[in-house]
Amino acid sequence: MKAIAFSGNSNSGKTTLIQKLSLLLTPTKRVCIIKHDPKNKASIDTEGKDSDIFYKTGADIAILSPSQTTLRFHQGLNLESLIQKFGDCDYLFVEGLKELPLPRICVARGIFDERFLPFSNALAIDDSINRDLLPKNIPLLNLNNPQEILNWININIKDYK
Repeated sequence: MKAIAFSGNSNSGKTTLIQKLSLLLTPTKRVCIIKHDPKNKASIDTEGKDSDIFYKTGADIAILSPSQTTLRFHQGLNLESLIQKFGDCDYLFVEGLKELPLPRICVARGIFDERFLPFSNALAIDDSINRDLLPKNIPLLNLNNPQEILNWININIKDYK
């Protein structure tokens, strides 16, 4: 299974980017998505919320929270056991969980938060971010071009067993 993670501030475009990538892939590939919900506040399968958006792309999804994992288990699961529950998939997209040792794209729109740099292998930004203020040693991807981002992912994604 190929795995990559996405980080960024709230409302930076992480969910929208993952949705677009999943829609590009699901006609021919099996996509699984894990969304981290560190504050236990996710609305599951509510129209317009992340779990609903991801599910409608054709991806299999899990919401990983401290007190439960939605696949609806009565306890939290660690990442390894959750991935085993998914079984074999072509792509695993992880939203959040910055401590995971996966290649990671930081998504930024409006503002760039430097706190994500130590965990990031690339930045996906739009025109609202001043490129001159960004580090020069990290790839810059166009947030509005999911095919460009998918190309980067296919080169840099990690096999996760």
